[in-house]
Amino acid sequence: MNKLNISIIGVPSDYGQTRRGVDMGPSAIRYAGVVERLEAIGHSVQDQGDIRVSQKHSDAVVDKKLLNLEEVVEVSTALARSVHEAIQQKKFPLVFGGDHSIAIGTLAGLSEHYNNLGVIWFDAHADLNTPDTTPSGNIHGMPLAVSIGLGHERLVKIHTDAPKIKPENVIIIGARSVDPGERELISQQGIKVYTMHEIDRLGMTRVMEDAFAYLKERNVDGVHLSLDLDGLDPLYTPGVGTPVPGGITYRESHLAMEMLQESGMLTSAEFVEVNPILDEKNTTANVAVALMGSLFGETLV
Repeated sequence: MNKLNISIIGVPSDYGQTRRGVDMGPSAIRYAGVVERLEAIGHSVQDQGDIRVSQKHSDAVVDKKLLNLEEVVEVSTALARSVHEAIQQKKFPLVFGGDHSIAIGTLAGLSEHYNNLGVIWFDAHADLNTPDTTPSGNIHGMPLAVSIGLGHERLVKIHTDAPKIKPENVIIIGARSVDPGERELISQQGIKVYTMHEIDRLGMTRVMEDAFAYLKERNVDGVHLSLDLDGLDPLYTPGVGTPVPGGITYRESHLAMEMLQESGMLTSAEFVEVNPILDEKNTTANVAVALMGSLFGETLV
């Protein structure tokens, strides 16, 4: 296994949704011992601290559709800059959220460095809503749509004007709560989705093998993992804002991370939606750190 220079970037933002507490996610993950765990594997880890995020909530709604647009733009712009700088310094960006709207900034920062980036999106949700389809106005349900160029202009044009990723390079794994507008967009854009039905029927090994083959066929020049802890069944991750029963098991998740590490394709990652207020004894943050252990090459023997 290659030893990496990992740059940790915390994003204590809860602007993408309405349940307070997820802004403490980066602190909870650090408290669960992530730096020590990654260093024990043999990686060099530099914790860059947190992006500066104002704690003042305007709860403003733009165009009667988007909650906290100004704040999300500000956070995403700062995050894009930090991710961009980490790659310039030849470091592996590892981002801790915060709600999943932060992926807008992560992917924006990555986009300058990859012409054909692949994205593996572990999530119970598709996160493909637009201002026209969103049932809630919460931007954490929109980051994939924004990143393929669909949505409010101020979000789409963060860091660079062009779309950040190609829809055909996206693979969603673990979906089990998809809104009607998202379902239509998946079909229109040719986005590959492995729902829990496919995982149950095929098994996680087959799903991951197919995912790697799919991305290799598209000659991706990097692979970003965006892992929402609600992708796992809430039995294992109680501290998330939008839990959906019937998700990926703890062991299936570790297997997926182990296979992703073995593939040698991973170039960046983010872990999001850890909410300590909703959690039980930091269980969800501990699961996140354990999954990072598998993702970065931790072995039993």
